[in-house]
Amino acid sequence: MASVRNLKKNVNNMIYDVVDECYSLQLFNESKKEETDAFIDDAADFQEEIMGDIKKANNKADYKAIEEKVVKTQEEWITRLNKMQ
Repeated sequence: MASVRNLKKNVNNMIYDVVDECYSLQLFNESKKEETDAFIDDAADFQEEIMGDIKKANNKADYKAIEEKVVKTQEEWITRLNKMQ
């Protein structure tokens, strides 16, 4: 299991990457603004949810479940970003 600190850092980096990519898409294609803004909102909601889950977690099984959820979401977001381009 990764440390809690690294888990939080990975989540924050994932959110940063999504926001950065969305703003880049908006810069080059203004028609994607509404779609990318919605994605940024989803990313912010996910960050709040996961950070709350991390705060509530009590044992390794809880952290493992959170880590799996982050990886699954990461894969979904990659697919979602690729469809936007």
